[in-house]
Amino acid sequence: MKLLRYGPIGEEKPALLDAEGRIRDLSGHLADIGTAVLSPDELSRLAGIDPASLPVVEGDPRLGMPVAGIGKFIAIGLNYVDHAEESNLPIPTEPVIFTKAITSLSGPNDPVTLPKGSVKSDWEVELGIVIGTRASYVEEARALDYVAGYCLVNDVSERGFQIERGGTWDKGKGCDTFGPVGPWLVTADEVGDPQNLDMWLDVNGVRMQTGNTRTMIFSCANIVSYVSQFMTLMPGDIITTGTPPGVGMGKKPQPIYLKAGDVMTLGIEKLGTQRQDVVAWTRG
Repeated sequence: MKLLRYGPIGEEKPALLDAEGRIRDLSGHLADIGTAVLSPDELSRLAGIDPASLPVVEGDPRLGMPVAGIGKFIAIGLNYVDHAEESNLPIPTEPVIFTKAITSLSGPNDPVTLPKGSVKSDWEVELGIVIGTRASYVEEARALDYVAGYCLVNDVSERGFQIERGGTWDKGKGCDTFGPVGPWLVTADEVGDPQNLDMWLDVNGVRMQTGNTRTMIFSCANIVSYVSQFMTLMPGDIITTGTPPGVGMGKKPQPIYLKAGDVMTLGIEKLGTQRQDVVAWTRG
C-alpha cells in the first residue's frame, strides 16, 4: 500500500494511492494515519479494504507528512563511501547517528526556507525507514520485521551551521522545513528489498545526485538493529539512512549551495517524487 495524508497544514486527512495513481480518501475507516496505524494488524486491516470502495479525491491537493505524531527523526551520516570521500571525512566503521528536530518535518512539496543567515544550505536525497513496532535490542536478522514501510526524505542541511559552528551536526540539520518526507509511506511488502532502489536529485533541472541503496555501507537491517541498541524505536519513528554522492558541498572546483528561487526535485524508485521551491527566510 501507499498511504498518505492530504489537505492544508494541520487539517490533513488519511488516504491511500490506488493502482491508477488516484488518491482515495480513508476518512471513513480511520481518523488519521497516526503511529497506531503502523502496527501489523492495522496495516493488514487497511490492506483488506478495496480501494474502489473509497471516494476519489479530486484535483491536486497538498500532500502532508504521510504519518502524523512522529516522535523521533533519526539520521545516519556518511553511509555511502563516495559521499564520505567527497565530504573529506573517514569512512565510518559504525553508523554515524544524529537527530533532526521533528519541527523540521514538512510535506514533500512544501517550500524549503533558508534559515536566517544561511549561505551554505545543501540537499541530500535519502531513503527513510518508518518503524511499525516497538524495537529495542533487536537482532539484525529480524530487524526488518519491525519496519512498517519506507519513504523518500530530503535531508536538507546547512553546512556552515553543521560543520563550522562547533558541537554536533544537529544544529545544521534541524532547521524548520529541512525534513520533507513523502509523498507516501510505502509498506514494506510493496517495496520488497530496500537495498536495491535507484535514487536521484536535481536542482533547477540539473542532475546532482544519482545512486542506488545497494551501495550503502550499512544496510537498513543493520541500521535498525544498531540504533535499537542505543534507544528504543517506537512506531512512527523515522530513520533516514544517508545520501549518495553529489551534494553541493562536494562539488568541484567550488561548492554549490541553495539560494532563494532554486527548485529541488528528487525521487526514489517505488517511493515517488518530491518538489520543493527554495525561499528566503522572513520574520514570521
